[in-house]
Amino acid sequence: MSPLLPYLEANRLEAGCDEVGRGCLAGPVVAASVILPADYSNPWINDSKKLSKSNREELIEEIKDKSLAWAIAEASVEEIDQINILNASFLAMKRAVLQLSVQPEHLLIDGNRWRSDLKLPYTCVIKGDGKFASIAAASILAKVYRDKLMEGLAEEFPNFAWERNAGYPTQAHREGIEKFGPTIWHRRSFQLLKNQLDLGI
Repeated sequence: MSPLLPYLEANRLEAGCDEVGRGCLAGPVVAASVILPADYSNPWINDSKKLSKSNREELIEEIKDKSLAWAIAEASVEEIDQINILNASFLAMKRAVLQLSVQPEHLLIDGNRWRSDLKLPYTCVIKGDGKFASIAAASILAKVYRDKLMEGLAEEFPNFAWERNAGYPTQAHREGIEKFGPTIWHRRSFQLLKNQLDLGI
């Protein structure tokens, strides 16, 4: 594996930002922000979706140890339902940036758009978690954190296979909703079942 790009512009403190859980039916959306040293390189750091669970978990301590700053933040199910998932994703990323112990000079945002009241310049990078190491590192932190969160919730709510699907709309998850109804962790603004209009959910 070849290493991802270390920065967009040299001699600038850049924070990579990414979120996970946007397409889930349940649970918060989670974002992370990471500032890596300009000379840092690790060929294993890549888009979290391309890594195995064990690879991601092995990289967590490495990222936390080697980064200049890192932070993880959430936007709740209630916030998702109130302001919609896109705005909640922006909110979670903003919270992660604000929690960084080092103030970045520029943000590298995964995706094609970004909106916040932060007075920081930014660059949106489509599929940025496969291009820049800091965005990939953020995607790994956010995914491992959220997967563990959903595994914990699965112990309390065992009927939806969250320990396997992390809240995404798998067949087992939808069957659980159909049989047992939605929980407090389900996003009511989402179409939980394909026929939910008929069920009045």
